[in-house]
Amino acid sequence: MIKTKLTEIFNVDLPVIMAPMFLVSDEKMVKEAVRNRIIGTFPTLNYRETDKLNAVLQNLNKFITETENPGTYGVNIIVQKSNPYFKKHLDICIENKVPFYITSLGNPKELIEKVHKYGAKVFCDVTNLKYAEKVVDLRADGIIAVGQGAGGHAGSDPLQTLIPALKEKFKNIPVIAAGGIATGKALHSVLVLGADGASIGTSFIATNEAPVSNDYKKAIINAEAKDIVMTERISGTPSTIINTEYAKKIGYKQNWIERKLSTNPKTKKYFKMLIQVKGMKKLEKSVKPGNYKNLWIAGKSVQFINEILSIEQLISKLKKELRESTENKLFLKK
Repeated sequence: MIKTKLTEIFNVDLPVIMAPMFLVSDEKMVKEAVRNRIIGTFPTLNYRETDKLNAVLQNLNKFITETENPGTYGVNIIVQKSNPYFKKHLDICIENKVPFYITSLGNPKELIEKVHKYGAKVFCDVTNLKYAEKVVDLRADGIIAVGQGAGGHAGSDPLQTLIPALKEKFKNIPVIAAGGIATGKALHSVLVLGADGASIGTSFIATNEAPVSNDYKKAIINAEAKDIVMTERISGTPSTIINTEYAKKIGYKQNWIERKLSTNPKTKKYFKMLIQVKGMKKLEKSVKPGNYKNLWIAGKSVQFINEILSIEQLISKLKKELRESTENKLFLKK
């Protein structure tokens, strides 16, 4: 298969990160990713109780040592000040020597300094060159370019411009593409742009192992790109969701009072914290069976997801499509 900086750093077969998905990625999914020799990740916020997080990390470390020729795993930590679990979760991850971190929404300085002490790698989500420069100056080991079409907190720029711009600026560290990637052909396209791999999320929601309702999985399969909308109503930060009837009912924008509280220097930290807690509760209810208040996070790659597979089948499918795409002579024309 194709070798990139990502496959070389983490000794995996396919340059793919199973993206950390809030309330979706769990221990079982990560183990399947590791067993199939890609990088499996999950948000620490999926295990907010410290005892549970500690147990999951211990189980994953044990699984790595007992699995022949495994991939690897990592965690996603929101480093924004409004994340009340940041310090507790980081301490537990360091204690368990988590090998790989993805940071989101905030300043990753403290995390990078602490985990580099034992040799862990840190990739930071970025949506533009300005923020990429900041995290590279802080010694991030890689950057994840979050472009248009990504699930969750998507960027505003298309990967066709974001990836080449980042690679031109930062030639010596891995750049990972995130947003709208669901097929081996799409993976090939971002590699051609210069990316060292892809972070894929939405496809893994429509898998047998994903611990979400069948309604959510069916919504992924039935949705098209036009059905994905941006909302501020979950976390205060624009996020992409499937345009369900409930999403239409509550609207997509914060009201003027919420916007004022979110930007006031005296109130923004605590108000954002409140909004995020409320958003978590809404999403937790939404992913469970029988709930009609559906707020389902997904990216525009739903356009190309047509069936529910196992994680092993999905990874095999990506490998097959990537191989077929790289062998296609159309890509070799000058």
